[in-house]
Amino acid sequence: MDAQLRRGILDACVLAVLERGQSYGYQLVKDINVFIPITESTLYPILKRLGAAGMLEVTSQEHNGRLRRYYNITDQGRERVTEFLNEWEEIMDVYQYIKEGRSNNE
Repeated sequence: MDAQLRRGILDACVLAVLERGQSYGYQLVKDINVFIPITESTLYPILKRLGAAGMLEVTSQEHNGRLRRYYNITDQGRERVTEFLNEWEEIMDVYQYIKEGRSNNE
């Protein structure tokens, strides 16, 4: 898969999981891996980038004697998910056009 497309999809997946409620890194990896492979070393730069863009808020809470970072989606993050879904509809239209053209030539 194209690296930029994968990046956009991963961003949207992280935000979509967080729309369901706050989460932390390890849990995000588990939830996203159901649909697309991701590692913690891939996830944390995404979280940092989304946070810098104002799409996430980060809080720390103690869990079993350690501080755990929890991530929450912001309104700006929710808007990005909506934009992604709209963009994906456009991509699917282009995909269908290409697919139909290919089947007509076979």
